[in-house]
Amino acid sequence: MCFMLFVLHAGFAQGKWELKKNENGIQVFTRKAVIGNVKELRVVCELDVTEAQFISTILDIGNYNSWIYANKKSAILKTEAPGKIIYYTQSHLPWPIKDRDLVVELNLNQTPENLNIQVKSIPDFMPKNPDFIRVPYSLATWNVTQATNNKLKVDYTFSIDPGGSIPSWIVNATLTIGPYNSFLKLKELLKAKYGR
Repeated sequence: MCFMLFVLHAGFAQGKWELKKNENGIQVFTRKAVIGNVKELRVVCELDVTEAQFISTILDIGNYNSWIYANKKSAILKTEAPGKIIYYTQSHLPWPIKDRDLVVELNLNQTPENLNIQVKSIPDFMPKNPDFIRVPYSLATWNVTQATNNKLKVDYTFSIDPGGSIPSWIVNATLTIGPYNSFLKLKELLKAKYGR
């Protein structure tokens, strides 16, 4: 999805998840990454929609600017299969930081027990735009299961190398803002759209 929604996902030597924000049913955690100085991010929440409604919203790439924090523009570049999409996103960052763009591949895998969506950067898929710094690495994973109250439980993790010369302390200091606001807007959008 977008720059402010993402984080760095690796296997073993990470730190423990630390709860940084817990409001409106949205929990935001961070932890030290194995590689790099930008912390990994995790969001846990419940969404009052069906799995089909959730998938429809996630695959509505052109509508990302209505809920993803700092998203300027998103557009599908190629649909390789019903659950495999390559898309392009531009993210607006506060001055003096240069705006970022990224090209990602979304893969959706569905089983009776859970829904897994992985969104991974493929930075060389298209030529770079000189007005943006291309994000060289990002990985977002949505793990969605059915909660006992007929809602969906979402466990979202994200890692990123934003590229360029953003000091990691600036990224880490504001890391929870984008994901929290994105999930809050997503909940509002789903409620307005599906009335649950």
